[in-house]
Amino acid sequence: MKKSTIIIIILLVVTFITGGIILSNKKVEEAEINLEERDAFSVGTDDHVKGTVEGVEPELYIFEYADYQCPGCAATNPWINEILESYNGKVAVVYRSFLLSYHQNAKAAASAAEAAGLQGYWKAYADLLFANQSEWDPLSGSGRKEKFIEYFETVSKGEGDSKKFAEDMASEAVKAKINLDVALGKKVGVSATPAFYMDGKEIDWTGVESASTKAGFIEYFKTQIDAKLGI
Repeated sequence: MKKSTIIIIILLVVTFITGGIILSNKKVEEAEINLEERDAFSVGTDDHVKGTVEGVEPELYIFEYADYQCPGCAATNPWINEILESYNGKVAVVYRSFLLSYHQNAKAAASAAEAAGLQGYWKAYADLLFANQSEWDPLSGSGRKEKFIEYFETVSKGEGDSKKFAEDMASEAVKAKINLDVALGKKVGVSATPAFYMDGKEIDWTGVESASTKAGFIEYFKTQIDAKLGI
């Protein structure tokens, strides 16, 4: 091989590598810029929102950061749903994942919920995950994946694309959404789950002894919401 040919090949390789580094750095920089510009207390098109009613514009949004494997999140999830129903669309909750490092299935569960969401089944799937937390909590590997697919088939009543769901669980898009949720959670100072924010401030419900029960929790939250709505 001629020396000139070798030099050309080397130059092409170097250009390819450095080009890849620049492109990679550009993506990182863009992600950082987007996070800095993203208002953590505004509803994004990528957010999961529950409590809305067709034809009714929510007057108040509550932001929730939770972990599907968190027992406290599973306990409060139906309580939050009950609260939202009582406001008939005037109050909505923006749900974002915040993974706790000591929960081995937190990421997998969040990935399954996001994958279900891509086909329009996020809320039903999230509710099922929380309701059946003790069932999938100890699973791993193929057993966990099969269970999550089973849940998807349940909430979609067999009308969803199970193959696509399984593929989406491992997709970059789903991973990016979860990472964004966690980053936004860190941005507002989330340290434990479930964490709720209203009007840019955390609702300190854990400091209220009565809020540890369903009745106390609902009463406390409704008091906070009614004060904000001026009811």
